Amino acid sequence: MAEEQRKSASLRMKVDGSWVELSESQVFKHPGGPVITQYADADATHMFHAFHAGSAKAYKQLATVVKMNKLGEIESKELEAAQTKKVDESDVNVSVYDISVEKEKKMALAFEALREDVISRGWMEGAPLYFVWKIFEIVLQLTIVVWLQSHEWYITSAIALGVCWQQLGWLAHEFCHQQPFKNRETNDVLGLVMGNIAQGYSRDWWKDKHNTHHAATNIVDQDGDIDLVPLFSLIPSDLMKYKEPVERFVRKFVPYQHLYYTLALPLLRYSWTSQSLTFAFSEQNSNYRVYRRNALGEQLGLVIHWSLVFLQLYYLPSNAMRILYFFISQSLAGSPLFYYGLLTGHVVTYSHNSVDKYPANSRLLNNFVALQTLTTRNMNPSGFIDWFWGGLNYQVEHHLFPTMPRCYLPACSKLVKQFCADNGLEYLVISLYLRRLHHWIQIQFGAIGENCQVSRGKGGVK
Repeated sequence: MAEEQRKSASLRMKVDGSWVELSESQVFKHPGGPVITQYADADATHMFHAFHAGSAKAYKQLATVVKMNKLGEIESKELEAAQTKKVDESDVNVSVYDISVEKEKKMALAFEALREDVISRGWMEGAPLYFVWKIFEIVLQLTIVVWLQSHEWYITSAIALGVCWQQLGWLAHEFCHQQPFKNRETNDVLGLVMGNIAQGYSRDWWKDKHNTHHAATNIVDQDGDIDLVPLFSLIPSDLMKYKEPVERFVRKFVPYQHLYYTLALPLLRYSWTSQSLTFAFSEQNSNYRVYRRNALGEQLGLVIHWSLVFLQLYYLPSNAMRILYFFISQSLAGSPLFYYGLLTGHVVTYSHNSVDKYPANSRLLNNFVALQTLTTRNMNPSGFIDWFWGGLNYQVEHHLFPTMPRCYLPACSKLVKQFCADNGLEYLVISLYLRRLHHWIQIQFGAIGENCQVSRGKGGVK
């Protein structure tokens, strides 16, 4: 019985050709939190390298784990054999992964060569001067916001603040990905400043959510970024999640989600900030040591942020203006309603929501390079797009090399494009046209809406 309990609480994964088993205690001590659990009984080799590039401490810990926790030959062979037996089932908006194991191995070797090439070019060494400049940009933007408010250009100030928060989001994203500096502790501290204090997003909440997205991009039941219930449903299984009376009422509107999707994107910032508060003020109770350790700093950062927000609103001339200023600045940070639809919500829509999804625990998780290329889409670059999207228009490259500073992504994209051509992978890239986005929304969300109506007509989910 004790052995069964130990097994059920343990985590087995493959790294650099070795299957290892981690105890529940070791999992809870993982510095990156629960993202490690996404690779239970799967090959985490390239995902490990992607997240821990440049971290001597992480590689030292890995060597210790492999030495102390390596599984025996028989159990390793059983786990290896189980990988080949996984078969995906297609559904509406859900694709099937069918690359052979032999081709996977060749692809993995080719990607390892690409990764070594990228490292040799110095593109994984951080870019401190570049990010000092980006921080100066943010300070300049905040100065403009204050100047506009002091000169009674209140609406213009609110719009400028919304754009500033959007740019802060990209910068916090980069610090949390360990891009700017080699010293990870420095990046973590500045991530807290850029995220919690400056923007109102919990750094730890974001890491938990976003690292999981990177680890299992567009994988059903694993990637939280494609779980948009109750407002939206991307796949048929989402329709089974409407159980409470309020949720079942909202479900009546799902057949029309392709019509209201864009209008609902301003709600993103309200959702993310509320999730951040809930997460940060419960971290002290987490099973994961890293969250318990960070709890006080996370909470203080958010308190400082909202104190500054309400202090700024206090200096506005009337309650009506305070409400309007708050609504414009908060909504714009996550909304497509201004500047031709180029803000935060559209980045996710173009880059991931418009791309294939795959079933839970798909064998695709064992093929890192295929996972990241088949589930991401780039946007054609330009000086403005590169700045406004924070480099995330190079989404494929970012997912393959998440610790690479954005200033190296344009050059890296040439290597990645050739790699995809050489290995039979489609390199997805599109121009920025709202009619294209509208077309995707109609297809992706409309298909589920039709599915919802059909299931209701057949006596399915009510």
